[in-house]
Amino acid sequence: MSASAGNIIVPDASVLLKWGLDLLGEDDREQAALLQEEWLDGRVDLLLPRIWAFEVGNVLALKKPAQAEELMEIFLGYRLPEAETTPELCRATFRLMKACRVTFYDAVYHAVALLRKGVLVTADEAYFRKAGNKGRVVLLRD
Repeated sequence: MSASAGNIIVPDASVLLKWGLDLLGEDDREQAALLQEEWLDGRVDLLLPRIWAFEVGNVLALKKPAQAEELMEIFLGYRLPEAETTPELCRATFRLMKACRVTFYDAVYHAVALLRKGVLVTADEAYFRKAGNKGRVVLLRD
């Protein structure tokens, strides 16, 4: 996944959790690390819905309870750019939920990408199958 600065990438929690933490297995870890590196080097711009920290924290607590607090501090230390939660974002999220039969939690990342003319990057194949036809979403492995 390569892009230039100015292109907005919206990685969902399934991608963030692969940032060298080995939380969700080895699949696509190299691609996630490349995206992280591109962002840290200023080659791409990231934007996340504010819910990202709660989703990531939930998985950390379930999968790595002994390390969850330390790992969450690392994530928060990145100071990931967040999209404001607006009525427009919520409306777009509800439309995706209804059209694709997905959760608000998953759809809000996609809605950020659609509204900001960015690209949602996900490792969640089930979400991609349901909502990929709405545009502005790619699988991490691609």
